[in-house]
Amino acid sequence: MNIQIPENELVERFVRASGAGGQNVNKVATAVELRFDVARSPSLPEAVRERLLAKRDRRVTDDGVLVLQAQRFRTQDRNRQDARERLAAFIESGLRAPVPRVATRPTRASKERRLGDKRQRSTIKSTRGRWDWD
Repeated sequence: MNIQIPENELVERFVRASGAGGQNVNKVATAVELRFDVARSPSLPEAVRERLLAKRDRRVTDDGVLVLQAQRFRTQDRNRQDARERLAAFIESGLRAPVPRVATRPTRASKERRLGDKRQRSTIKSTRGRWDWD
């Protein structure tokens, strides 16, 4: 499934990046804060929207807005591109429905191994501590 997000659904804000960078970091707003309203976006199918909001991702606010901050690169353009790539990866993670877990039972051999290990550990521990020297 290919999802296209129109430009008018994205809100970009350019801020000064933190960290090293000398004088450049103090005067040029190269970091990008990209906001995308997951909860109210008409571009997302309902199933994908629900999966993305159910993720409990710390980048998604209580109102359902995804906030991505990109400041890895020195140029504004490269940070914009990075933020959009991360948005695409986030949306892609919601495209696939999780595979439900199929409950299985432990095999007889695995039960025997577990019980054998417990017996061995029990004998090791039972020999500790109680020495009768008389």
